[in-house]
Formats: sequence, C-alpha cells, structure tokens
Amino acid sequence: MRGESSGLIIGISIGVVIGVLLAIFALFCFRYHRKRSQIGNSSSRRAAAIPIRANGADSCTMLSDSTTGPESPVKSGRNGMSVWLDGLRKSNVVSVSGILEYSYKDLQKATYNFTTLIGQGAFGPVYKAQMSTGETVAVKVLATDSKQGEKEFQTEVMLLGRLHHRNLVNLVGYCAEKGQHMLVYVYMSKGSLASHLYSENHEPLSWNLRVHIALDVARGLEYLHDGAAPPVIHRDIKSSNILLDQSMRARVADFGLSREEMVDKHAANIRGTFGYLDPEYISTRTFTKKSDVYSYGVLLFELIAGRNPLQGLMEYVELAAMSTEGKVGWEEIVDSRLEGKFDMQELNEIAALAYKCVNRVPKKRPSMRDIVQVLTRIDKTRHSRKHQKSQSATADEVSVDIEQEEIKNQITEHRRDESMDSTSDTFEM
Repeated sequence: MRGESSGLIIGISIGVVIGVLLAIFALFCFRYHRKRSQIGNSSSRRAAAIPIRANGADSCTMLSDSTTGPESPVKSGRNGMSVWLDGLRKSNVVSVSGILEYSYKDLQKATYNFTTLIGQGAFGPVYKAQMSTGETVAVKVLATDSKQGEKEFQTEVMLLGRLHHRNLVNLVGYCAEKGQHMLVYVYMSKGSLASHLYSENHEPLSWNLRVHIALDVARGLEYLHDGAAPPVIHRDIKSSNILLDQSMRARVADFGLSREEMVDKHAANIRGTFGYLDPEYISTRTFTKKSDVYSYGVLLFELIAGRNPLQGLMEYVELAAMSTEGKVGWEEIVDSRLEGKFDMQELNEIAALAYKCVNRVPKKRPSMRDIVQVLTRIDKTRHSRKHQKSQSATADEVSVDIEQEEIKNQITEHRRDESMDSTSDTFEM
C-alpha cells in the first residue's frame, strides 16, 4: 500500500514538473513570437516614416506637388499598402498617431459631393471642405491611378502624426474607405507663397513680409532638423510648398519626399524639383540636412528677386555675385515690384546668407539653426530701429508743441501789452 502511495506521489510530482516546464516553454514561444512581430512592424514603419507631399506650383490653395523620377520613399507594394490600411481602419476614432480618421460619407458631404475644387496637384485634386463642426479644412484626394500617391499617403499619415510645429502644415485626418485615400489638412486661406510672388491676382509682398516669411520657413526647417526625433529631411523646399494662413504666417507643406535622417540616405532615383535640388545630391544621390539648406537658399533668393529657378534665378544670382563687393551690391537683383521699398542693409545681409546656403560644398553651408539666428537678429534690429524712430518722432512732436505753445504765449503777451497801451492812451485823453 505504501509502495503504491509512493509511486502515486512520484508520478504526480513528475507530472507537475513536466507541466511547469511545458508552461514555461509555451510562454517563451509566445514572447518570442510577439517580439518578432513587433520588430517586423517596427521595421516596416521605420522604412515608411517620411513626411507628406502637398500641392504643386500655384496649383492649389492648400497643397503642392512636383517631382522628378518614380522613386518612392517606401518599397512596399499595393498589397503591403492594403494590409497597412486594413490595420488602420478605426472609423471616426483617433488613431495611435493622434490623427482622426474620417468617413467617406462625412468628407463627401463636407465637399458638397467633391465639387469645391481649389487645386490640382500630382497627388490628385484638392477640395475645400466645411465640416459639421464648423471647421474649414482642405481635403486632398489620391488619384486612383497614382501608385506614387499611395505611398506618399502612407508616409504622410505615419510621419505627420508625430510632427507638430506652428510653421508646419497640420495634418488633421485621413480617410481610407471605398477604395479612396484622402488626407485632411488645416485650411490655409492665403494659398501658396508662389501665388503671391507670381500671380497678378495678389498685391506684391512687402519687403518686411518677405523677411517674416523667410524666418517662418527657417523655423519650420529648424524643427525638422533639430527638434524632431529622429530628425527629418524635407527634400522638396520650394515656394509652392510654402503655404500662408489668414495672418500671412508661413508653414512648410508637402512632406511626401521627406525622409527620417536615420533611414538610408541614398536615393535610387533623383526626386525633387528642378532648380531647387542640391548639386551634391544630384551627383552622389545622397541627401542630407544640407540638401534642405541649399533649397532654402534658392527660396531666399526667390523672395529677394521675385523670380523662380525656371526663370534662370540662379544664373541671375551668380552674375550678381560676380559684381558684388564682399557682402554688398545685391540691389541689382531685387524684385522690381518692391519699387525700391526695402532696407539696403537687410537686403545685403540676407542675400549674403542665401549665397552661403547655395555653396557648392555642403560643409560650408550654414545650419538651419544658424540661419534662424541671423534672421531673428535682423528682425529684432528692424524693430529696434522702428522703436527708436518712433521715440524720435514723439520727441520732435513734443518739441514742436512746446515751441508752438511758447509762440502762442508770446503772441498773447504781445496782444496784452498792446491792449494795456491802448487803455493807457485812452485814459490820458
């Protein structure tokens, strides 16, 4: 009997040990499988983590599109996109990135069945939309035959969900329903910078406003390069990708070609916009932060001269640079629409800065942080001069008032004396 009890105990003990071992093994397998799955998802996200691409030259009130070459920032095919979109579908709820997913029906209603067209880019048409909440937004609809747009759609949603800055266009939502892919942005009522520089429908931008726009754009790029983690390289800075809000504050748009700096910097095909492309990038097919700095330098000259690269801007700049003396002499390239209303010192400083940005050697170009510091100093100096002029004008007005008061007092005294003399003469008579 004791032998049977001992055997039973031993058997139960062995069973328990085997069960525990099996449980531990099963837990280990589960964790290993889940970790591999997370690594796979993280890799696919990292490969796709690039910002948006908005509207093209003057084509749209909200966004802009223009590129060269078919290279895509993401190597996943249509099937990969479908799987990704299926994973994102959570109708009318805030996604992990904080971006709202809108239903097709809501956007159809807000755009009056997609009749409120405000622009057309390479990505597809853009519509103005009035949401039921009263908010006005811009809806960019992917052209159904645009494979490039599909990948940029994925890039934009994945990246802009984590990029937030007052000088970047905000992506507020997306729609992936009924075979349609749409992106929803904050509406930029004043349109693109390009439209204000070249369209006769707009008044010429003042010099002060051009300097403010240059500073806004620099701050947006500084955030991408130094504030975002990991840093982001925009890769398509141009006047049509700079959008203006109601207060004429500038925001950088169109991140479809952008890349996180940690991603492979070598491009299979050259992408970007002719005239703004860094020569170093064209020759080596390697893009860096300094590639954005080059494009920004071209943009600065565009603000100064009121002409774009397609109009021979950089050839114009090089000719002017040959005749400048050090950091002065840039007035010959100034936009004639300014009619001479600009500060000569500011012009020479900003043009000299722009010329450093387009240096053929990337290492000799300033960083966006350096650029922001220079433009901020110029802006503060201008305000200081205005304040001094205001104080001087006020002092002059006070001086004039005192002089006028003294003259009035003298006249009054003179009249009083005359009156006294007249009274005295009457009394003597």
